Parts: sequence; C-alpha cells; structure tokens
Amino acid sequence: MHSARRRAIIASCIAAAMVFAGIAQAGVEGDTIVLGAAVSKTGKYSTNGKHTMNGYDLAVERLNKMGGVEVAGKKYKLKIIYYDDESRGARGAQLAERLINQDGVKFMLGPYSSGLTKAMAPVTEKYKIPMVEANGASRSLFTKGYRYLFAVLSTSEQYLSVAIELAAERARQSGRRPSSLRVALAFENDPFSQDVRAGVLDDVKRFGMKIVVDGKLPRDLSDMKGILQKVKLVKPDILVVSGHSKGAALAIRQIAALKVDVPMLAMTHCDAAGIIEKYGKKAEFTLCASQWAPTLNYQDNVFGSAADFARAFKATYNYEPPYQAAESAAAVIIYADAFRRAGSFDTTKVRDALAATEMQTFYGNIKFDPSGKNIAKPMVLYQVQDGAYRVVAPTKWASSKLRFPTPRWSDR
Repeated sequence: MHSARRRAIIASCIAAAMVFAGIAQAGVEGDTIVLGAAVSKTGKYSTNGKHTMNGYDLAVERLNKMGGVEVAGKKYKLKIIYYDDESRGARGAQLAERLINQDGVKFMLGPYSSGLTKAMAPVTEKYKIPMVEANGASRSLFTKGYRYLFAVLSTSEQYLSVAIELAAERARQSGRRPSSLRVALAFENDPFSQDVRAGVLDDVKRFGMKIVVDGKLPRDLSDMKGILQKVKLVKPDILVVSGHSKGAALAIRQIAALKVDVPMLAMTHCDAAGIIEKYGKKAEFTLCASQWAPTLNYQDNVFGSAADFARAFKATYNYEPPYQAAESAAAVIIYADAFRRAGSFDTTKVRDALAATEMQTFYGNIKFDPSGKNIAKPMVLYQVQDGAYRVVAPTKWASSKLRFPTPRWSDR
C-alpha cells in the first residue's frame, strides 16, 4: 500500500513536471513560433490598437508566405495570441501574466501606448520574457534598468522637438530671434503626452522661447474650448498638441469651429486619427509628428521599401498605413531576425540577439542602446498639403517645402 501510494505520488510529480515543461516550451508549437500580445481592441486606444494589430498581422502573413523564419536549420511559421487589454493598464498587466503563465508564451509583442507598456513591462521583466514593443515611446520606460524590453520607435521626447526646431528655423529666416517666439501647449495627462511635453519644454528652454499657454486636455478628451479661447486671446506663434488619436481629432474639430488663428499648429497622431479623411480642408497646414513616412528611402528583404509596405498595407486593409502600423510590423521583423541569429528559442539567447540588433527595415534603422531604446532612427514631420501628408522636416528627409504661415481662417 505504502509502495503503491509512493508510486502514485511519483507519477503525479512526473505529470506535473511534464505540464510545466509543456508550458515552458509553449513558445514554440511544432513548427510554429508563438508570440503573445495584449492590445486595445476596445476602449479609448481602440483605433490605434487596430493599427497595431494590423501591422503585426501583415508582417506575420508576409514572413509566413516567404517560408517562415529559419532557426538552426529548420523553418518555422509565426502566429500571435491576442487578448483585449480594454485600454486599461491593470488589465494589460493581468493579460501579460495570463499569456506567460497560462498560454506559455515566451516572446511578447508590446501593447499600444506608453501607459499600457509601462503596466506590462514589469511583468515580462519579472519572468525574463523578451518584449519587442512598437508603441510605447515614453522615455521613462528606459530608465528602469529593464533588460528584456526593446522599442523599435523613437522615444517620446523626440516627437515634437522637430516642430520647435522648425519654428526656430523659420524665425531666423524671417529676421526674428527664436527667443522671441511664444508657444502654447495642450497636452493629455498620460505618460506618453507628458513625456512629449517634457521634450518640448527642453527645446523651448534651449531656444529661450516663452510659454504663454500651458493647457491640460480633459481626461476623456471631449473638449478643449477653454484652452483654445486662451490661445485666441494671447495669439502665440505656435500651438503644440498631444492627446493620441482622440485628442488630435478634437483639436482639428474645435480649432476650426472656433476659428483659432495660429501661424503654426503641430500635433501627434494626425494620421492615426484620420484628420484628412474626417475633416478635409480644416486639416490643411497642420504639422504632424511621425515615426515614419512612405516616402522615406528605407529598405528590407521582407517588404522592400517603405512605399512597398504602404502599398501592401493599403491593398490588405483598404486604408493608408499610419506609422503605428508600420512600426508594429517592424517589431515582428526584428523578432524574426533575432530568432534567426540566436539559432535558438532560449529566451536569454533571443534576448541577447535582440540586444545586438543592428539592421535596416522598411520602417527605419534599428539599433538598441543598453536601455532598449532605438537610437538609429529620427522622427519626421508631415504637413497636410492639398489633402495629403508631405514630409517637410527634417530637411534631409523632406519631400515638400513647408507652407508657412498658416493662413487666417477668414482668408482660407
């Protein structure tokens, strides 16, 4: 009896060990590499969550169509397990735990937004699970000492720096000192937007400019009339806005409704918000920070050029790709390259391969510093011109000349 009980206990232990081993190896199922992602299908980030998933899925489809990823002489396909984080950080962290502990995911793709990435990163770091993310730009993500977090995009403090630099450049060209410029700010109170604001403040200080309006967008991003009334009153030289897609749409709609005249308007998330499609001529002259543009001359062996990616994306999803989709597709390409170079699915080896990444994709150059930031790719600045996005800055990447100043509403 004692011997039988002992054998039963041993058998149970072996079974449990096999279950845990199965979970540990579930990052690969047969000839398929499994990636996990908690992304906003619902909630306030659902628009950009859709762009994120479309970018991930298009890259997976393209790589699989090309035969998959070769690892140690064997070809593997890719697939992604998705859950809806509902645009909530707590839910994102909970789903990261679920993907790792229940689904056995060993390789994570990031969510949309800096706030959700901040919520998930401690979880992936705790389990030493690599996470390649494309939509968490907050510079504070890269001050925590994380070793398993890698971001393909430029960090948030860089987003609208190019707009402040462009304003200073135009001031000099017109015979004014950059320090004479007056700046109005309208920012959402979330980690990403506040980091963008911090970068703008650094540049404003560097040029000696003056902040004349420092407005905070409401939590639900429903109204900014109070801020815009102040802008009308003090007449700044440039208005800078950051509030994700909903904030961008709000700004264009209410600036037009109130007929707010400002020589230069610079924003984040213009293309993701669809300001051209939704607001037509009301969006003209708006400057839009972007991680990427289809006119850039980057190339890779998966999609080809930036323009090739844009054509493939539009053919698949029937809309022009915002940069959120492009950077998300790039994250999958970076993972595929790391798997190939690691020659293994050991998470430490894959992590080390990611850390050593130095390559060009259709989205841009990728090289990670020790904190996991991509230090090889600059931001660009679009302007809405004749119903299209045209790159106007930095000058090196510009495809069109800046139209400045923005005409008064009464003259349009």
